[in-house]
Amino acid sequence: MRSEKGIYLSQRKYVIDLLKETGMLGCEPIGSPMEQNHGLEECSDQIPTDKGQYQRLVGRLIYVSHTRPDISYIVSVVRRFMHNPGQQHMDAVIRILRYLKSAPGKGLIFSKHEHLDVSGYTHSDWGGKGDRRISTSGYFAFAGGNLVNWKSKKQKVVSLSSDEEEYKAMVKGICELLWLKSLMGKSGFLMKNP
Repeated sequence: MRSEKGIYLSQRKYVIDLLKETGMLGCEPIGSPMEQNHGLEECSDQIPTDKGQYQRLVGRLIYVSHTRPDISYIVSVVRRFMHNPGQQHMDAVIRILRYLKSAPGKGLIFSKHEHLDVSGYTHSDWGGKGDRRISTSGYFAFAGGNLVNWKSKKQKVVSLSSDEEEYKAMVKGICELLWLKSLMGKSGFLMKNP
């Protein structure tokens, strides 16, 4: 939707259709998409769930996360278990649906600003959860005050310290910002600030 304030992207109809399709339209909404310190892992003694239904739901949530960065992290967590989902994983997906019910029209707004500055934020969780102790890092990139890209990713190797992990996250975030600044420069937008 376009207005004087800018452009608003929302998947409200898609989210409502998803809630109808899953029978969750009348569910009790919830205030957060995941439990704190969720500890989702694959266990040998987990209660199995319908793999096909799980994969369809997670696939649809991946699509929703393109305009909902507030669910992108937990969606990246639940998608790790698509090959062998358990009931605890399906419960996490149901929680995401309940969260979406609380604000189905939430989305991204691209506002008009007087600047085209490029900025970003990075973060990591050193050590992660479980036996492997692998960290997750991520970044958010802004252009002209608007969120244009975000990513969270599980690292391939274990870091020796939280400083090392934060450094890796910053390097990835800075690479993204430099690419974005270069792209904007090649597109004819003059960048004034570093």
